[in-house]
Amino acid sequence: MARMNLSIVTAERETFSGGVDYVTAPGADGELTVLPSHAALMTTLVPGEMRFGADGDEEQAIVVTGGFMEVLADNITVLADAAEREDEIDEERAEIAVRRAQERIDQHGDDLDMERALASLRRAQIRLRFSRRGRRSER
Repeated sequence: MARMNLSIVTAERETFSGGVDYVTAPGADGELTVLPSHAALMTTLVPGEMRFGADGDEEQAIVVTGGFMEVLADNITVLADAAEREDEIDEERAEIAVRRAQERIDQHGDDLDMERALASLRRAQIRLRFSRRGRRSER
């Protein structure tokens, strides 16, 4: 029986809404897991994989590219910059994004914002790794 309500939303849509027993998220200070009756908290999220599930159900995962997570009274709200399930990621587009970001970094000039370029590369790599992991588990 799920004991917390989880909502994952982006500016475009609600990616997930439902009951869960746990949520593991890529927090700014490291990965964190929230269980029922967790203390209230607000944290920023970094690009990474968010996993969640309810007793007896298969674990679900979504890749987020940053945002915020709020925990209040067994309600978890994630306001993500972007959030995608494995089947929503186009692996070819993700590979292209990784190559483009890497080329931008390799050929950087004085006008390149290196921090932003590295963040772009990290987001693309996470999306690609997440997509490939899902395809391997289907075999």
